[in-house]
Amino acid sequence: MLAFTGMLSPWHWLFILIVAVLLFGNRLPEIARSLGRSVNEFKRGLKEVKENFDEELKNDNPPPREKLQPPADKKDDAMEYEQEVKEKAKEKEPSETHKDSSGFNEGDYR
Repeated sequence: MLAFTGMLSPWHWLFILIVAVLLFGNRLPEIARSLGRSVNEFKRGLKEVKENFDEELKNDNPPPREKLQPPADKKDDAMEYEQEVKEKAKEKEPSETHKDSSGFNEGDYR
């Protein structure tokens, strides 16, 4: 709509204004008043939202976080599990009798 506003001369705008007054003359003040109220209400709403947002930012001080400690009884369980894993690894070690002709144990291809 703004693209053709430069093509209209002031006389064109005056003619459009006269036609608008003739068509909507008694209702124009009412329309302008309601438009003004709507704009003011919108601004008031934006101001309230901004104030609430700023207030929440000020009040949003998280409590200091405590440093987490591992549970004491879990350390013993972890040590037992580590021992079990080591024992199972020892059991799975290939014996000397399973060497192939190249001198390597079966599965020892690192």
